[in-house]
Amino acid sequence: MYTAILYAHIMSAVLSIGPFFVLVPMVKKMAIAEGAVLRTHIATFKSATRLVKHAGHLLVTTGVLLIWQSSWSWTASWIVLTLAVMLGSVFFLARAFTPVLRKFDDVQEDQLQLVRKLNRSLWIYIFLLMLMLWFMVDKPMLW
Repeated sequence: MYTAILYAHIMSAVLSIGPFFVLVPMVKKMAIAEGAVLRTHIATFKSATRLVKHAGHLLVTTGVLLIWQSSWSWTASWIVLTLAVMLGSVFFLARAFTPVLRKFDDVQEDQLQLVRKLNRSLWIYIFLLMLMLWFMVDKPMLW
């Protein structure tokens, strides 16, 4: 059973991180896109963030089950740090993308500036995800 949960955990990590790398080239295209093409890019971005959110639910659930079935303590540094970064990333994800994507409908907003915000947020979130991945893979014992 542990192996099946571990597999689900790894797959959900892939689904939580992978879509953002697909969005990197798409965000650059959003700077010059107009009309239906821009709306398609925005819809794709929203779908990717929805996929990541649901994969994150599976990731957390399987992570809890793995810790429960293993000898790891909830106070292990890599677990505490992963949870801290994860909590911060949840708030970041909620504010980083959807509000900016909504502004694309406002003709008074500068599209290039919105694309810059999305790109910056995208890379910050990728960094947070990579940090959590490092904690889970390397399991650094800092205390």
